[in-house]
Amino acid sequence: MGLIWTEQLSVGNAMIDFDHKTLVGMVNSVERALKAGDHDVLLRAFKLLGDYADVHFAHEEMIAKAVDIPFEQHKRTHQYLLNELNHIKDELEAKAGIWTEGAVEHFCHFLENWLVEHLTGEDAQMKPVLKKYPYGFKPA
Repeated sequence: MGLIWTEQLSVGNAMIDFDHKTLVGMVNSVERALKAGDHDVLLRAFKLLGDYADVHFAHEEMIAKAVDIPFEQHKRTHQYLLNELNHIKDELEAKAGIWTEGAVEHFCHFLENWLVEHLTGEDAQMKPVLKKYPYGFKPA
């Protein structure tokens, strides 16, 4: 079925919410490629997800610094995720499109859980501070 963005996932900032919506779509794309067994599409989708995660994490850090939100622990969780994405991508690439149904479920579960936990856990902690700023706030 895939993930669905809802307003309950909003952190109160347009840039971060846009990034989160984009990441939801990208995780869904990775899952579709995994379930279809499409090796080439999967590798492209993983590359896009990893590249966009880098951009998103930079946005979060920039905004957190601008509004004085401590960010070191949050930054470590970002690095952990990037390492995990690279590990998963490498593992699936080595299998050249031949992976078990169990592997598909495992990787889909990991991606969905990570994203939901990231949005409702680490990022939700930013919400009380971000609500003090206009929704369109963007550091200069």
